[in-house]
Amino acid sequence: MGLRDLVLTLLVAITLPFILRRPYIGILVWSWLSYMNPHKQAFGFAYNMPFAQIVAITTLVSILFSREKFRFPMNGTIVLWLMLLLWMTITTAFAIYPEIAWEQYTKVIKIQLVTFLTLLLIVDFKKLNQLIWVIALSIGFYSTKGGLFTIMTGGSFRVWGPGGGFIQENNSLAVATLMILPLIIYLYNEHKDVVWLKNGLLCAAILSAFSVVGSQSRGALIAVAAVGAFFWLKSKSKLLSGFAIVLLGFTVFSFMPSSWHDRMNTIENYQEDKSAMGRINAWGYSINVASDRFTGAGFESWSAQNFARWAPDPDAVHAAHSIYFSVLADHGWPGLALFLIILGLTWFRLSKLISHSSDYACLQSENFLARMLQISLIAYLVGGAFLSLSYFDLPWHIMAIAIILDNHVAEKLRNISSPDCDEISSIQSATQKRPL
Repeated sequence: MGLRDLVLTLLVAITLPFILRRPYIGILVWSWLSYMNPHKQAFGFAYNMPFAQIVAITTLVSILFSREKFRFPMNGTIVLWLMLLLWMTITTAFAIYPEIAWEQYTKVIKIQLVTFLTLLLIVDFKKLNQLIWVIALSIGFYSTKGGLFTIMTGGSFRVWGPGGGFIQENNSLAVATLMILPLIIYLYNEHKDVVWLKNGLLCAAILSAFSVVGSQSRGALIAVAAVGAFFWLKSKSKLLSGFAIVLLGFTVFSFMPSSWHDRMNTIENYQEDKSAMGRINAWGYSINVASDRFTGAGFESWSAQNFARWAPDPDAVHAAHSIYFSVLADHGWPGLALFLIILGLTWFRLSKLISHSSDYACLQSENFLARMLQISLIAYLVGGAFLSLSYFDLPWHIMAIAIILDNHVAEKLRNISSPDCDEISSIQSATQKRPL
């Protein structure tokens, strides 16, 4: 029985009474456990403890007995989201390997349940910021540590994530890091007046950039280029941001050893790379099986038997390593269409929010967060093209955050009629003067 196991178990146990009193705390604790996987840093009984499940059950109990009135935010995106989950149920029922498909389906539904609880419980901007802090710090722990490791070893070794989760592989951690980098920048922008916090977030962002490159992920390198370009487009000070991006990129790339540059150069000659060709073969399998079966093959269909029937090269059995082709093989063309439409609607929602809030002084934090969320989506859409992260918690949480943010801004705009925000300022002033 190790000290880490006792400390972690005690920490989780301490949070349970707070969750029973305030259900939204359960979302924060679950997010910490899910993204950071702290129990995987223990070496005794805590390693296999179902902490996340315990917290989720406690949160549900808290909701049932709470006196608060919860209202689930329904809109077109959520309707399609629910339709996708229903379609996953159908495709699992008709899966080629139903027994193992139902096991994977259960894991996916558990993640989706907590995401929907996020929509139910994170109902104001303060709680939303708390959630962003938890996500950024949980994954940022590994990206910051990975950046330090890259610098200390001269970039000679790959950076890996925590065992047992979605981001344990070097490629997955790199994309997850790219997704939280905009969140770290948002938090930096929010806390410029707190010197130690601002400097800490800046260091975390720089070290995270080193971590992404130190992962030696070729897919992440392509995502870095896309994120950098889009960040520059979204920034208000293009000269300053452009200089910072070029300087950081030049510093990081110059730091990496020749072995790293040799590996990155193989992107141009992907035909000679067995891993790349294996993925392309798996993509062909996805297209063929989805075209032959309306419901796709269901979860966990990547077998030699199925490749012999549907893959261009039957001997090259390989997972798709792509969010798009994974969904296509698992749930057919209807599943992929729903997946893409949900992502597209989320993007459109954020664009609309940015446009509507840009002229209001009191909505600049929300406006900046929306722009950073779009950059997170770019990281997922580009980096995910080469990784099996279709059911990873983070992109679904990003979509939930976008919906919550949009509802918050819409509510705020109902009380504002001028860009100087006089109306909402007077409302806040009256609220502060009201006796308790």
